[in-house]
Amino acid sequence: MPAENLTRAEARERASTVATQSYDVTLDLTTGPTTFASRTVLRFTATPGASTFVDLIAPAVHEVTLNGRSLDPAQVVADSRIALDDLAETNELVVVADCAYMNTGEGLHRFVDPVDDEVYLYSQFEVSDSRRVFAVFEQPDLKAEFTFTVTAPAHWVVVSNYPQVGEPVPVEGGVNRNGGRDEGTATWTFETTPPLSSYVTAVVAGPYHHEHSALTSADGREIPLGVYCRGSLAQYLDTDEILDVTRRGFTFYEEQFDRPYPFAKYDQLFVPEFNAGAMENAGAVTFLETYVFRSKVPEATVERRAVTILHELAHMWFGDLVTMRWWDDLWLNESFAEYASTLAAAEATRWTSSWTTFSSLEKSWAYRQDQLPSTHPIVADMRDLEDVEVNFDGITYAKGASVLKQLVAWVGQEEFFAGVRAYFATHAWGNTELRDLLTELERTSGRELAPWSALWLEQAGVTLLRPRVTSDEDGTITSFTIHQEVPDEHPVLRPHRLAVGGYDLADGRLVRTLHVELDVDGESTDVPELVGQRRPLLLLVNDDDLAYAKVRLDEESMAAAIEHLAAFDQSLPRTLIWAAAWDATRDGETPGRDYADLIVRNVAHETDSTVVLVLMRQLATTLDLYVAPEHREAAATAAADRLLELARSAPAGSDLQLQLLKAFAARAATAEQLDAVAGFLDEREVLDGLRMDTDLRWELLTALVAGGRADEVQIAAQLTQDPTATGERAAAQARAALPTADGKRSTWEAIVHGDLPNAIQAASIAGFGRVHDRALLRPFVAAYFASLESVWKDKTSEIAQNIVVGLYPTLLADDEAADVLGATDAWLASHEDATPALRRLVLEARDGVRRALAAQQADRARG
Repeated sequence: MPAENLTRAEARERASTVATQSYDVTLDLTTGPTTFASRTVLRFTATPGASTFVDLIAPAVHEVTLNGRSLDPAQVVADSRIALDDLAETNELVVVADCAYMNTGEGLHRFVDPVDDEVYLYSQFEVSDSRRVFAVFEQPDLKAEFTFTVTAPAHWVVVSNYPQVGEPVPVEGGVNRNGGRDEGTATWTFETTPPLSSYVTAVVAGPYHHEHSALTSADGREIPLGVYCRGSLAQYLDTDEILDVTRRGFTFYEEQFDRPYPFAKYDQLFVPEFNAGAMENAGAVTFLETYVFRSKVPEATVERRAVTILHELAHMWFGDLVTMRWWDDLWLNESFAEYASTLAAAEATRWTSSWTTFSSLEKSWAYRQDQLPSTHPIVADMRDLEDVEVNFDGITYAKGASVLKQLVAWVGQEEFFAGVRAYFATHAWGNTELRDLLTELERTSGRELAPWSALWLEQAGVTLLRPRVTSDEDGTITSFTIHQEVPDEHPVLRPHRLAVGGYDLADGRLVRTLHVELDVDGESTDVPELVGQRRPLLLLVNDDDLAYAKVRLDEESMAAAIEHLAAFDQSLPRTLIWAAAWDATRDGETPGRDYADLIVRNVAHETDSTVVLVLMRQLATTLDLYVAPEHREAAATAAADRLLELARSAPAGSDLQLQLLKAFAARAATAEQLDAVAGFLDEREVLDGLRMDTDLRWELLTALVAGGRADEVQIAAQLTQDPTATGERAAAQARAALPTADGKRSTWEAIVHGDLPNAIQAASIAGFGRVHDRALLRPFVAAYFASLESVWKDKTSEIAQNIVVGLYPTLLADDEAADVLGATDAWLASHEDATPALRRLVLEARDGVRRALAAQQADRARG
């Protein structure tokens, strides 16, 4: 077993041996730039005479004392564990250690702002990184009360899960050796928390800018609200909008859950170099710093921030108040928060079309994940921590939320939330498993959910629904049947609650004229309600997007959709047509060039920002991977030319204008196209209403670098104009895009063998793949496979995953000299004993190549 792993069996055994009561954690953040001092006092009960272990990852352990008995660290500390023998019924463990700051976004991350050289820290503990900061039983079902005491530079702000006690106390004779201004040190003490899992505890420290407000909870308490960011970003912090979404979420959830907010305060902290979108630390949520918008962003990004705010707020109840027992039920946290946040956005904010966003962005992620060879049930089999680390995926989040949406449609929204209320009332401050939730939902809905759970939560795979419709010569429907097709690997027929919609043209708009809701089950389901009806112009299975299933349109409906896609009166049905066409392209039923043409002909009429964002991503994938190689250059050139035309003609200052220009720049490859990019960058051509802000300037410059029109001189000049952390990331991406063998080689070495901070590593990986000449990537195919095991062994989980996924040579899928498929199969065959999590990532990457080759064949057959 790897030195930092923990198995489910070990966690269960430990939970049967000990029960935690409290942690007193004392941290000194003034001891230097590489490590900090950590002292843990852990109190717990145990089976007398038993043995167990506590988790800690630290470069130096100075003291281990169990019940007053000093233990020799050299004897009891090994790998990530401290062995504890001869336990008493009640125990007190004291551990004193030096713990390491991280630059990977795990544990206690340390960042130095290049603008003012100030130091900023934040913790990120999910899945198993609280052990990088204090000694802990690192598993979610051993909850305890936490009291944090933190010594830090006196001019800093320190935040934890609960409010601080009084004012920081100056430390006489304290010396700040952790960078920043030397103005002495102080100690912050925080109130004791209610029982929490260690992974949702938090410490955030540094000279953060902060703004405050409050709201009144449903039980009459005043809940302090805080919004934080780095000082150099303070001018961009739109606190009013962030708190408006937050207040709406509080009102919505407290009403739906019939339970007041469970904690004493609610801080939202936008922190640098964050790996995820956000993290649900109880009362101290951390967010990706790019959600502080210093430049104009698409409305899709603004909406994503709002949904993320609501997602993390939902976790305060579902995840923090009630927590899964082990990571098998991670979906209990994430699927529910995903569903609840979309519902809250649609019903309580200005983003009333959030279910369109969900269908376009989240469900497409779920369908993609569910068709990989590594697909798994929503309730996953998480054998150990390494399994968990690679399981924050489209099934755990988006498929689970999709299935919950269908369950709500089946049992009723009021009945569903009545069950959720009972669940909170029964299990507050505890840990649960799937059966605990189903029990409450069965009681309130009156439905038996075990069969539903067995099919939807405990088996993998996505089915495909294909309509068969016949009409007579007068246009009257004579039969309508929905056929359910299952994948060979997961031949599970499932029941679906869904609707069939009929759409006709009225005053030039496609409007719904027919709607039938029904249950679909088995291989085929007749829809007698449609027989005898006049056939509408277009028939859409899964109208309203209730079901989780891929969908096809019948031939006449697809032809009508292609001709009148821009005429839909509502955004959701149009999005479902896009999804059906995309799935058919990925499955090799529709030529890639046809789907690319469909996008460029219709995207200018799309009204939903997120749908535009997704379409631009799908266009890139189609042109790069699904169009046959012999047609790729012509198709890509035509698409980029059309994007440029659309950007120039888009409404001035519109979201569409910005997205189209960004998409064009990313695709620009010909001399004429690169000339246009250069013209926008130096503002020889200016689009009405579009301001050439800093982030857009970086995107245009990177396009010129990838096209061989700019080099290190221009990159350095732009970095001089933008000497910020965002500028450094953008410069790293631009340098990685340099189209030279030496440039690619130095980037590869820095990513694979260097020690780049997580944010710079991610930017470099993104730039490495920006090539017009794919031959530049051929030398790294063998190097990639040769490095996999050492990367997995030597890097932290987050960094290793970024490399394994980000550097896989997918772009060379059809390159005979590279033979990516053959090289992948050879590695898999010779590494059958490799870590399962690593093999999973490689298998998933391989499937992308397999799918690309099949799609290219379909495109080739088009002629």
